[in-house]
Amino acid sequence: MAEKKLSGAGLRGQSAGETKLCTVGKSGSGLTYCGYDVSDLADNATFEEVAYLLFNGELPNQAQLDSYKAELLTHRDLPEALKTVLKLIPADAHPMDVMRTGCSFLGNLEPEVDFSEQHTASNRLLAAFPAIMCFWYKYSHDGVEINCMTDEDSIGGHFLKLLTGDAPSELHRKVMDVSLILYAEHEFNASTFTARVCASTLSDMYSCVTGAIGSLRGPLHGGANEAAMDMIQKFSSPADAKVQMAGMLERKEKIMGFGHAIYSDSDPRNVIIKAWSEKLGQEFGDSSLYDISVACEEYMWDTKKLFCNADFFHASAYYYMGIPTKLFTPIFVCSRLTGWAAHIMEQRSNNRIIRPSADYVGSEPRKVTVISQR
Repeated sequence: MAEKKLSGAGLRGQSAGETKLCTVGKSGSGLTYCGYDVSDLADNATFEEVAYLLFNGELPNQAQLDSYKAELLTHRDLPEALKTVLKLIPADAHPMDVMRTGCSFLGNLEPEVDFSEQHTASNRLLAAFPAIMCFWYKYSHDGVEINCMTDEDSIGGHFLKLLTGDAPSELHRKVMDVSLILYAEHEFNASTFTARVCASTLSDMYSCVTGAIGSLRGPLHGGANEAAMDMIQKFSSPADAKVQMAGMLERKEKIMGFGHAIYSDSDPRNVIIKAWSEKLGQEFGDSSLYDISVACEEYMWDTKKLFCNADFFHASAYYYMGIPTKLFTPIFVCSRLTGWAAHIMEQRSNNRIIRPSADYVGSEPRKVTVISQR
């Protein structure tokens, strides 16, 4: 019987395994984590609860949540050796390279000796990533060595205080928490599949996550919110946005932040973050960036039937919270680490090395001609 060949470039539409962690485009609003709709989680849970859910399969009760958050607090600070390395990275380095290096180097200092330590390694990365990002950024850009510990209760609030030095508003804390929930997990996307392939070789947690960061660094995966921000800041008004986007489409330029590989009609995460972006614009006292984003959304749907994905309104939301554009994708890392680590654990629980075949399309068999006769 002939071997069935996979169809579709980039394995689009092909199943590459089983997971209990997430469904995309199949039920509820279109995205679930361990059976819970993402909109339900965004309304009624915290990011720490979602992290616990992905790592353990169930939401925590109050005692479990309190214990978990207390554990994460103990993992926030960075070793001095890691701080020294971060101080050597120049300001013009790509922030995703900083996250990759920080993750890998931490794995040298605090290695996952065996898989019994996988939860500890995952929680260490979850707690330390905000400090890795902010310590490098504040030192390389402002010459300031920040204290990597804050009194903020949540990971989102902790990140914002590390970055700005000030306690965030309740609205900013909430939006950051929602953002981290929305980005936490998304089935077998490119970076998660990278993590699972690495895990299937029985590699350590830090290597698997470092590989995932490398995949997320690519602009076709993790950089859409940065690209969206760069674009919408060039538009002077909603009307100007529609005029300029028409020109971009006419020139066949790539417009980031629209459409999705899985969703066909809408991205459920966009509806949620869009509403929060509007509230942030009102608090900010200038909703022009939000209004321009809405105009872009309307134009792309009216002309191309393309919808915003989660990245598009994240751009204005992050801007309103004072987050530099270059840090947008590293925030993605701080969130998606939960999904990556959960998939690594799941892969390890019933492992078989991921080693697909390929369809050879090269030269027919041939012989080497001695160089003097060529």
